Amino acid sequence: MFGPITVPFGAKMLFNTVTLKPGVSFDEVELAVGEMCMVVKETYGGEKGGFLAGQVFKFSGFVSDEGSLTDTKTADEHYAIVTYWQSFEAHEQSHADEIFKKTFSALASMCSETKELGYDMLWQGSTKNE
Repeated sequence: MFGPITVPFGAKMLFNTVTLKPGVSFDEVELAVGEMCMVVKETYGGEKGGFLAGQVFKFSGFVSDEGSLTDTKTADEHYAIVTYWQSFEAHEQSHADEIFKKTFSALASMCSETKELGYDMLWQGSTKNE
């Protein structure tokens, strides 16, 4: 569950930002996030539904001076759920399924905003010589 992932070239990446309602902490949503991730992995993984891998991140508060072109150096606390899929169609089909909707609704009830954007992979590389 907490091991390294491998993402095949050409995978579709979905980047979901999750902002919690005021007064809600990650400790309160950790179980809902974990259950949602497990349902996606077990129900839609591989040939069962096109899910390849995923990651969950908490915004650390760091905003790069060197990599940011804007004068605004702040961002609200939020979480990112990054998932990799065989196709956008597989992602949408899984998220339209009642099993996923039920699991996601537990998390969504504690959020003020979620936004999920899809990306096509154009490049990937590693320092490893494989």
